[in-house]
Amino acid sequence: MKNEKKTYFNKPALICILVATFIGLSTIFTSCYEPSPLYGTWVDNQGNKITFINDGTYNAFIYNDSNVKKSYSGNYSVIENTLTFSVEGGSSVVTEWDIRGSMLYITWAQPDTTNKSLTLYHTSK
Repeated sequence: MKNEKKTYFNKPALICILVATFIGLSTIFTSCYEPSPLYGTWVDNQGNKITFINDGTYNAFIYNDSNVKKSYSGNYSVIENTLTFSVEGGSSVVTEWDIRGSMLYITWAQPDTTNKSLTLYHTSK
């Protein structure tokens, strides 16, 4: 008899264990991710529209007090019920937000508008 070392796992078994460990860890990390309820397109009957994209950017069309449609785009961030939009020129719009059912309530405040209360309806994800 040869003097061989005993191994508990052969190569195929070791590969299966590593694959199972990888799948298990991947499942744990992806199950912790919770998508934002803001993702998608929100509109109202006056033509205001905000689209939240899951990469942290947005596109918006907001009518000002003179009934002129203005386009905004940039990044947004959410901390609890505070929503911050970056806009051109380095300024930002900071507002509280609330979702009740499929309606989003925010206040848009920009220099060319007074504080504009918006009630937007969720139209797509």
